[in-house]
Amino acid sequence: MEFTTVADFRNTVLKTLNANGVAQGVSVDFSDNRYLILPAFADVHVHLREPGFFYKESIATGTAAAAHGGYTAVCSMPNLNPVPDSMEHLQPQLNAIRDSAAVQVFPYGAITVGEQGEQLANMESLAPFVAGFSDDGRGVQSEERMKQAMLTAKRLGKVIVAHCEDNSLLNGGYIHDGEYAKAHGHRGICSESEWGPIARDMELVRQTGCAYHVCHISTKESVEIIRKAKAEGLDVTCETAPHYLLLDDNMLQEDGRFKMNPPLRSPADREALIAGIQDGTIDMIATDHAPHSAEEKAKGLQGSLMGVTGLETAFPMVYTYLVKTGVITLEMLVKLMSINPRKRFSIPLTANDFCVWDIAAEYAIDPAAFLSKGKSSPFTGTVVNGRCVLTVCDGKTVYCEE
Repeated sequence: MEFTTVADFRNTVLKTLNANGVAQGVSVDFSDNRYLILPAFADVHVHLREPGFFYKESIATGTAAAAHGGYTAVCSMPNLNPVPDSMEHLQPQLNAIRDSAAVQVFPYGAITVGEQGEQLANMESLAPFVAGFSDDGRGVQSEERMKQAMLTAKRLGKVIVAHCEDNSLLNGGYIHDGEYAKAHGHRGICSESEWGPIARDMELVRQTGCAYHVCHISTKESVEIIRKAKAEGLDVTCETAPHYLLLDDNMLQEDGRFKMNPPLRSPADREALIAGIQDGTIDMIATDHAPHSAEEKAKGLQGSLMGVTGLETAFPMVYTYLVKTGVITLEMLVKLMSINPRKRFSIPLTANDFCVWDIAAEYAIDPAAFLSKGKSSPFTGTVVNGRCVLTVCDGKTVYCEE
């Protein structure tokens, strides 16, 4: 649907509510200005962990968390068991989505068999059922293999969704190769391990004309490479996550809830990311919601698995610390969290897809209140404004505050 402002969308929703009785019986006074009515969010980077890792998350719990965070559409990453590299391996996920998803789920197919980087997945059979192709969690190391994937995706009309990471540059690192790592004796991950593959892939996009999307960018060099590619007219989009916009390695603690991949980078990188969302280089904010068990996240920076939860904190964190502080406008945030991801991945939006936020609510983030199985958040204890009170997906109430 088309609308010009958040106020315009609010008025459209109110007309639809009055005409169709959507969400009738919900105790929200829509005329009260404390309630913000927004287009429902879409997150193009979510780990739902099913099939294969049900103890971390499930389609049911992950999509309940999405609804709690104001999302009615998510794209699920393919690092599962089985990896969705064929229809046989995708079907268990499609069955779980059909049976238990609270919101719309658009799965990605794998780029390579088993995400091993060697042989292309059966992309042709998967194409009608997936949002795009990704080997998320692993970078495609072979330039030749990535070019083959791009040519195939181009022919199929699908987006390559790239986790950009050069394994040869990791050297056993697990946080950013910055001042904190040096001061505390940790092994660092250099920025080039991210921006190097992005630069490689830009040349491949020039050659193939493929639609290409970069996952979770975290470095200033990545921003600049993508900025130049867009100026050149390449069909390139990218995302970053709230933790990269709001945290840096000066804020690290010896706690697994600060460990994710890519890692929290330097203050200069964080400033470049903010500039990137301000000038439109960065198209969308995705959470990279990556739940793990409490045990897996209880082993400090070195021993914990990489990944944090994000679906239930994204809007209040960004609204409180970027919108209320005047860094970006509310209209821009809506584009980053709803309009742009939907446009890039052809996810529809109607007046029957919206979320309602009590922006007067102030509270400290408490993972005990999460609907996700994953409770590890770098934002634990942070005071925010904005509590989701209602999420409606295709006219159906999928979350309502009690």
